[in-house]
Amino acid sequence: MRKSILCFISFLFLMLPGFGQNKQIEKKIDEFLSKQFNQADPGCVVLAAKEGKIIYRKAFGSADLQLNVPLNADMVFNIASITKQFTAVAILQLVEQGQISIQDSVQKFVPGYPWKGYTITIEHLLTHTSGIRDYLQIDYETPFLERWDFEPGQLIDSFKTYPLDFKPGTKFSYSNSGYYLLGYIIEKISGKKYQDYIRENILQPLGMVHTYFDQGNKIIPNRVSGYRKEGATFKNVDYWSPTIEYSAGGLISSVEDLFTWQKGLYSYKILRKETLEKAFISYHLENGTETGYGYGWFIKTSNGINSIEHQGGLPGFESDETYFPAEDIFISILCNSGTAPIDELSVTIASIMLNKPMQQEIRVDEKLLDKYVGIYQLTTDTNRKMTIFKKNGGLVAKISDTDNFPLIFQSETKFQFKNVLNADCEFVIENGRVTKFNVSQSGHFEWIRIQ
Repeated sequence: MRKSILCFISFLFLMLPGFGQNKQIEKKIDEFLSKQFNQADPGCVVLAAKEGKIIYRKAFGSADLQLNVPLNADMVFNIASITKQFTAVAILQLVEQGQISIQDSVQKFVPGYPWKGYTITIEHLLTHTSGIRDYLQIDYETPFLERWDFEPGQLIDSFKTYPLDFKPGTKFSYSNSGYYLLGYIIEKISGKKYQDYIRENILQPLGMVHTYFDQGNKIIPNRVSGYRKEGATFKNVDYWSPTIEYSAGGLISSVEDLFTWQKGLYSYKILRKETLEKAFISYHLENGTETGYGYGWFIKTSNGINSIEHQGGLPGFESDETYFPAEDIFISILCNSGTAPIDELSVTIASIMLNKPMQQEIRVDEKLLDKYVGIYQLTTDTNRKMTIFKKNGGLVAKISDTDNFPLIFQSETKFQFKNVLNADCEFVIENGRVTKFNVSQSGHFEWIRIQ
């Protein structure tokens, strides 16, 4: 008996450091989120897991402002573009079955789709390198098209005649059109509706019982309301037809179901290991430049930390899902306001979980900072201007009418914008004068100083 008691006590002491560390993590995340969200306003649900075990799962804010219903951790949100992961995996399943190749052309499965002088492949669609105009960025003549119901083929007809923005494979440009086309291609190959294919081949095999497709007239248990903000006032979000979202952003889920998705992928139940690993390789453009995007996931390295992730945004909703493979840490964040500070939430919670900052910062002499102050113009879009000014001993950037972004310096010339991890920037000094700064963010962008 004495030996058993001593063994139990020894086991208890071995467990205490991990338990204490988890309590510290919980306390830090609680303190951060409680400052971000008022219980009477829209909020968020956060889940954080390490080594396959949930160590944080809480809700902050309101699920329904009109009924005064608080959020709880089981509620479901529109996850928007995180849906693209499911679409990409469905395509890769069909690749494994030999029904499609990522080098097949779009025209093979979408008869009548214009060639436009180039072969557009399935891989181009998966990696946002097709050059196809994003249908959500087109200024259609007919107003309020987002409220209309479309069959997939009808919506494809609405954007397919627009010219390509660039030769396929030469640039990265995030395009919902590519993933909309992939959903339609899944239907053509499988003979099933896209939603049915995803349910039968992904959601059901993984036991994702709290994940649904958005349907405006369907009662979905634990579904939260989405909100927009005008000034200081929250308002109900404007209606969007679920047919607009489709395979580019139509899923609704909970933080725990997204964790189930993560674990299910790495159990290799629905996709072989070697196939899944290809999805996590950053695509290279024709000139060898890495895009930072694989098949349905962004692939990033920040302050020496590798991550596989994706965000999503629809009117009234913001979402973020991040996995750090080396540390085996997974984080999902779901918000029911379109103005939620999703980048700050993602970076701060990740830093707490990793016990390491996601952005390394050095101090730069104020006299040098003075040289960087000015107005800069994007060379590829002269209507886009950025004002860089001094504040509290540092620099802040204001892009058009957006919020202000503090600059985080990694050297005297290299910097990032605070909480924006995938944009590496550098000021260029010529003949003692700052003439521009360059941005590497899934491509190369040049901002020329004009004042």
